[in-house]
Amino acid sequence: MRWAWATSKGRSGARAKRSGPWPAPPDPRRAVVSGDTSRPGRAPDAIDRHIIAELRRDGRASNLQLADRLGLSAATVSARIRRMEEAGQLRVVAVSDFAAHSVSVLLRLTITVAGRPASAVAADLAVLAEVLAVHLVTGRHDIDLLVALRGYGDLDSFLLDRLSPIAGIRMVVPAVVVDIAKYAFDVAPILVSEETGPVEPSRHA
Repeated sequence: MRWAWATSKGRSGARAKRSGPWPAPPDPRRAVVSGDTSRPGRAPDAIDRHIIAELRRDGRASNLQLADRLGLSAATVSARIRRMEEAGQLRVVAVSDFAAHSVSVLLRLTITVAGRPASAVAADLAVLAEVLAVHLVTGRHDIDLLVALRGYGDLDSFLLDRLSPIAGIRMVVPAVVVDIAKYAFDVAPILVSEETGPVEPSRHA
């Protein structure tokens, strides 16, 4: 396996510098609404989108509160949320800050694969606890990873002990994130089981 190093450099700007590379913790009252409107079933309509917008603003709002804000009945709100959850189009989850998990190093790794399907390598990478996201991509590389570590002391062990044993990895190019200009999490893919539907769907009440 070959290693190549790169560093992601942030651009200077007028915004205030933070003491670390992580954004300020989100409002704890807010929950993320993740959605994938490509799922089978009826696409969210204008009312559904208004419900989603309210949940993005306050993920802990009850169905009764949402109904009052939108001029709907609580039963209508409940039914629409349930339908979108069951279709894999909506999931209400809590979001915690990186600092809450003692994460201080964020890495972007591009991986070139040889002698094995990229999808198989990606599946092995996806089970690693340090990996936040795995993408199969086009271009010079086959896989793109986002990895979170507690500190630089964990870097060697991750690359040598966790990554190296995975068959099919020919080359890795790690880039250390030095600052975050944007980290959007309002929309994300929702994992869906063909047998059980959305994985661990929320039970919004």
